[in-house]
Amino acid sequence: MATESLHSNHNRIYGSNRFVYPVLSRRSNGVSLGVNLNPDKVCNFDCIYCQVDRTTRSETRFVEMDQLLAELRTTLDFITSGEFFGDGPFKDIPPELKRLNDIAFSGDGEPTTYKNFDEIISTCASLKQELELDDVKMVLITNASMFHRDHVKAGLQILDENQGEIWAKLEAGTEAYFQTIDRTSFKLQEIVDNIAAAARRRSVVIQSLFMNVNGVAPSNEELLAFCSRLSEIVTAGGAIDHVQIYTVARPPAESFVTALSNSEVDQIVTLVKEQTGITAVPYYGIS
Repeated sequence: MATESLHSNHNRIYGSNRFVYPVLSRRSNGVSLGVNLNPDKVCNFDCIYCQVDRTTRSETRFVEMDQLLAELRTTLDFITSGEFFGDGPFKDIPPELKRLNDIAFSGDGEPTTYKNFDEIISTCASLKQELELDDVKMVLITNASMFHRDHVKAGLQILDENQGEIWAKLEAGTEAYFQTIDRTSFKLQEIVDNIAAAARRRSVVIQSLFMNVNGVAPSNEELLAFCSRLSEIVTAGGAIDHVQIYTVARPPAESFVTALSNSEVDQIVTLVKEQTGITAVPYYGIS
C-alpha cells in the first residue's frame, strides 16, 4: 500500500483490536497509535468533513478498560519490537517514518466526553512509563468543548506530566462559519475561551482544517476573523506552540466538501504568520 494511501486511511479496525489502531499520520511524521474512546460513534460536534461513518451502528458500544489496555500493550510491543514494519501495509513506508511518534486519544467522537477521561489517561500513562517509552508522546486530539470540566482538567494535567500535547480544534472566526462547518450546540466563543484557559497552563497546538464547501473556499474575511481568534487566545495569556493548517485527506461526511489546493493551504499559512506572528505549518490534501 502506497504511503499516500496509508495517510488517507485511518481505519479503526486493526487485527482483532476494538479500541487501539495504528495510522501513518501526516501530522506526526510517523506512526500514531490511536485510542478510540468513542466506539459508539457519539460526538457533540457533527463536522461536515468528518470521516466517521455515522450511518451504521458500531458493534462495540462501550469502552472496556481491560480490553483497551491489553490491546495497547500488545500493539506497543509489536511496534517497538520492529515486527510491525516487517510485514503488512506498513512495511514499505520510508525509513524515516518507521517510528512510533505518539499515543493519540481521538477515535470516533470527542474523547473528552468519556466519563472516566482522567482515569484512562492516567492508566495509559502508567503503561507508557512501565514500558519506558519516554520518547513517545501522548496526544489529545480534541474540539476543546469539555475543557471546563474538572475531570478533563485533571486528565490534561496528567498529559502535561507524561510528554503530552493538546491538539485543539479551531477552524472558524465567525459564529456563522463555525456552525456551517462544525454543526454543534456549542458557541464559538465557548471553544475559544476553553482553549485560552487551557493554553494559560501549557502551550497548545491548534489544528485547523479548511476546505471547499460547495466548491467555495473560506473567504478572506473569514480567515482574518480566524486570525483574530488566535490573537484573542494569546492576548488572554494563552500560549500557542503552532497552528496546523491542513485540508481534507480522507472521504468526508458530506460530498460537498472537497480539499483545498496546496497553494491555497500555503496562502492560509502565510496569512496566519503575517497576522498573528504564530508559527503555522501546512499539511496538504491527498488525492
